[in-house]
Amino acid sequence: MKELLISLDVSAKTALYEQIYEYIREEIMGGRLSKGERLPSARLLAANLQVSRSTIDAAYAQLVSEGYLMAKRGSGYYVCDISSLYDFTENRRNRDKYGTKKPQNAVSAYSPQSRRTDSSGRERPEISFLPGQTDELWFPYNAWRKSAKEALLDLEARHSLLQAGDPKGEYSLRRAIAAYLHHARGVQCEPEQMIIGAGNEYLLQILGQIIGRRLRAAMESPAYLQAYYTFRSIGYEVEAVPMDENGMCVEAVTDVSLVYVMPSHQFPLGLVMPLKRRLELLAWAAAGEGRYIIEDDHDSEFRYKGRPIPSLQGMDREGKVIYLGTFSNSIMPSIRISYMVLPPELLAAYHEKCGFYASTVSKIQQMTVCRFIEDGCFERHLNKMRGIYKAKHDCLLQLLKKKKWVRRIYGDYAGLHVAAELNCSCTEEDIIEKAASCGLLVQGMSGCYLAGGKKPDAGPVLLLGFGNLTKEQICAGAAILEKCIET
Repeated sequence: MKELLISLDVSAKTALYEQIYEYIREEIMGGRLSKGERLPSARLLAANLQVSRSTIDAAYAQLVSEGYLMAKRGSGYYVCDISSLYDFTENRRNRDKYGTKKPQNAVSAYSPQSRRTDSSGRERPEISFLPGQTDELWFPYNAWRKSAKEALLDLEARHSLLQAGDPKGEYSLRRAIAAYLHHARGVQCEPEQMIIGAGNEYLLQILGQIIGRRLRAAMESPAYLQAYYTFRSIGYEVEAVPMDENGMCVEAVTDVSLVYVMPSHQFPLGLVMPLKRRLELLAWAAAGEGRYIIEDDHDSEFRYKGRPIPSLQGMDREGKVIYLGTFSNSIMPSIRISYMVLPPELLAAYHEKCGFYASTVSKIQQMTVCRFIEDGCFERHLNKMRGIYKAKHDCLLQLLKKKKWVRRIYGDYAGLHVAAELNCSCTEEDIIEKAASCGLLVQGMSGCYLAGGKKPDAGPVLLLGFGNLTKEQICAGAAILEKCIET
């Protein structure tokens, strides 16, 4: 076990756990901590550095999440094999390219807060555990109204505000998003590489025209079905690739030219792809002509333990990663603004094949979002919602961990839902049907497996979304669910 000589600066703005994380990461990257080497226990390191045990736990947890360390129960923390890792610290240094300051020029479900009947008079469920919902109560309406008003009153932009805009999306919005992605997610891109579109499905259809139809694509199974259906509508043959605890099994990817993954928070399992697996995926893409990886970074903003996981695109030096993001979870589902970052070599194909398309997002809406980001409202909203969602997440997690009928929980500490594997004799269909009769909406995992994908021999798995529920509703919903499982 090697002693860690870490010098902490208590006066720095950087949190202590981040300073510890950076030191250990640099030691591993520089080869000074080698594969299999055991690190001091959290208790011992906390005593040596005279910091709290929770500070060390947070640093170690982040390093485990990113694949630098491996935790062995009852033994401690060990350095992972990152022998194939190239140095991407240069990317971290270059993040100041856009700066950390704001640019100067720059499956829907019933809402539990809504009426109990719809327009036809039918009774709506009281509580919905369906994933994909965001909190309506805490939306910053005043800040949004102010951003929309400023966009309309901007004298310099007013003369063109009512005209058709740039097919790629307004340049000022693309610049603001690029700056945000650069410092928050480590994404390396210029505004010229970005395309704004009305939803990920539209952008995937555009991508199909850029790189060609009738291709073979690989997807994790279980998977995000909207992407699967979109690929099938394009004409792609989709291969279902199995997963393990580290995400997609890259060695199982066969004769395909496109891989679709969610490495930072896989839907629906919520797994984080560690560093070694990411490098394997990048190596696969670099080994063949015309191979690309689609990185869907759908809800990376909401991580409740440690720092957000860096993007796969930020590690790519071969121009093989196509990055997808959306404001559906971070702002609101109805906004329908998504963005796609193309590798430079695909830009010419975009201009040739799709450059004549008009933008599918209203210019006024785009300029409102641009103001929302540039004025700092977006970052403040994320910080506030991260705390609100964490409280809901913790409430649900504490309830589930006390239940004997919960065998395992997936995807905790991130996102707006968790997956709970149940220890019961009921089927998913029975539980869902019983819950619906009691006014509770839940979704099962079995419907997320792709055609041809093998389902594990395990108990029922439910996806429990908490984004638009209060703590009281979470408790009430868990009580209803328990009744449905035990009867």
